[in-house]
Amino acid sequence: MAAVRRWSEGMSSDNVKGLVLALSSSLFIGASFIVKKKGLKKAGASGIRAGSGGYSYLLEPLWWVGMITMVVGEIANFAAYAFAPAILVTPLGALSIIISAALAHIILREKLHTFGILGCVLCVVGSTAIVLHAPPERQIESVTEVWDLATEPGFLFYALLVLTAVFILIFHFVPQYGQSHIMVYIGVCSLVGSISVMSVKALGIALKLTFSGMNQLVYPQTWAFTLVVVTCVVTQMNYLNKALDTFNTAVVSPIYYVMFTTLTILASVIMFKDWDRQNPTQIITEMCGFVTILSGTFLLHKTKDMVDGTSLTSMSMRQLKHEEEDGFDESIPLKRQDSLRIP
Repeated sequence: MAAVRRWSEGMSSDNVKGLVLALSSSLFIGASFIVKKKGLKKAGASGIRAGSGGYSYLLEPLWWVGMITMVVGEIANFAAYAFAPAILVTPLGALSIIISAALAHIILREKLHTFGILGCVLCVVGSTAIVLHAPPERQIESVTEVWDLATEPGFLFYALLVLTAVFILIFHFVPQYGQSHIMVYIGVCSLVGSISVMSVKALGIALKLTFSGMNQLVYPQTWAFTLVVVTCVVTQMNYLNKALDTFNTAVVSPIYYVMFTTLTILASVIMFKDWDRQNPTQIITEMCGFVTILSGTFLLHKTKDMVDGTSLTSMSMRQLKHEEEDGFDESIPLKRQDSLRIP
């Protein structure tokens, strides 16, 4: 308790606000995965599935409920980045994994293994370690300062690598492997997401300064960051929908979280130089916390395979024969079986 008291006294008010907003964001986003998945399944039953390039889900009210829930979560997340560093806000997305996995077990009947529960606990422990040792927010007085950070050679090189990888994935790998390899869709979402978070943080800072009396809307950099945010978010939503419609929610959520968080922390360290304001002990503790979260998400991932494997061995030989005749491919264990059938 003494350690917690010292932490709360030393934590800045901005970091506390960012923490509360990030936790609220995870709650809404975790629930939105399930609602959107229900909407996608309902829309796919009467139209072309999102995973097959269809957009019938746009006419499904349930999908829009999930989308609105996600937007509320993203708004809270957006505000959190304006008050706290990305290295604090982003890892707290682990909570959305826990909520998503639990609701998928209850609502979607996607089974959660006992070790999956242990994975959820590890995510909480790792997140707590990061929160307790998060760096203070960098003091920025103008959006032009953020622009200067974004145009330094180190971050420009990172952004170029991300754009190159995204174009290769979209134009080469998505047409060939998007339906069978989960990392293709999630790779696009995560890479684009790391850039969008940096732009979201920049835009959030600009709006925070504007509301405090220092108008940042007069700077073209503010609108440039806005354009990047819109472009990245639209791209993320498109490929996230494809991933959710094609693969199991309990698998998509943790893998997306791991890739997105890793790349976002890397981008933040490069652009905002978060570790420059910390000592080696704090950095190592944060990394240990992050590895703990990765271990938790890995458990969620692998235990889902265990559940799928158990379900598969319990099927009758007659069912297996019928599925093979329908073109069922056992070499894709993470993919939803019904998504392999022609609508």
